[in-house]
Order: sequence, then structure tokens, then C-alpha cells
Amino acid sequence: MFLVRHESEVPPADLSNEHDLSGVELRPLITETDGAEHFAMRIFRLQPGGYTPFHRHGWEHEVFVIEGAGQVVGEEEARPLEPGNAVYVPAGEKHRFQAGEKGLVFLCCIPHGS
Repeated sequence: MFLVRHESEVPPADLSNEHDLSGVELRPLITETDGAEHFAMRIFRLQPGGYTPFHRHGWEHEVFVIEGAGQVVGEEEARPLEPGNAVYVPAGEKHRFQAGEKGLVFLCCIPHGS
């Protein structure tokens, strides 16, 4: 059976224990509890000027930009982002996402257990 839900049906994740972030809302759209065996899909909404932590992890992930603009920042480069961009972040690559003056909305897919 299919699962169809609107993002407004999913409460935002509690990010109060996270450090080095600003203006970030994360909603876990699809998770293991929904029956997804391998991957989770999350939507991020960054307020104008907002940013995710500068971090690295042991898994790859994919990102798709829906609205707004900003950049993905690594240790050696920063690349601009706009709607329609797809981003691949390799495992171990230090990175952060930063919103521009209109904010940034993107989908992120990660493996479970991440």
C-alpha cells in the first residue's frame, strides 16, 4: 500500500540539542516507522541567512533544491544552489548548507541508521 502525506502532517524534528545551526526546520517525511526499509526522506526549510551545522558523516546523501537559493559549502569550495539543483555529498565530505536572502528549501535522502 502507498503512503501519501502532506509535509504539514509531519511535525518538525526537535533540533534544540543541535549546535552550530541557525534558522533550520527539519521534517522527517518518510522514515523506518512508515515501512521504508532503506532510506529516509527529509525536508529542510532554512530561513534567510540560515545554515546547517558544518559536519561530516560516514554515509553519502542526496539533496534536491525545491525553493530559494543558497550554497553548499565544503572545506575546499562553495557551490551556489538554486531550484532544480541536485547535490551529491560523498561519505566523509565536510559540508553545510546555507540559505541566501530568500531562504532555502531542499529534500534530503539518507540511509537509515544515519
